Amino acid sequence: MPGQSQLFPDHEPTVLSQPTGGSSLQSQPRRAATPVWLQRLSLFVLVLFCVYLGVLVMLLPWWTRIWDHNLFIQSHPALSTILHNGAVRGIISGLGLLDIWIGISEAVHYRDYK
Repeated sequence: MPGQSQLFPDHEPTVLSQPTGGSSLQSQPRRAATPVWLQRLSLFVLVLFCVYLGVLVMLLPWWTRIWDHNLFIQSHPALSTILHNGAVRGIISGLGLLDIWIGISEAVHYRDYK
């Protein structure tokens, strides 16, 4: 199609040379900093999401009303035998604990970037 640019152009891209004599930190362009309130709000939403999802994934395999009477699991007998195994339930609960740990770790190791 004549109106579209080529995905792989025939020519090599031009590379601009780095100025010599200055430190590498000064030669990099500055990027605009995200406001601190937005960083903290983003952290709060991430931690809330990780903890909520982790608790849900940790408790669902042991909630028999949801796990044992699930129509999707019951309609697939091979999947049902695997998912009703206690070790598999424990592994899924462990993934929930890992998700909670990730959320709390993000909160503990948070730093404002200015």
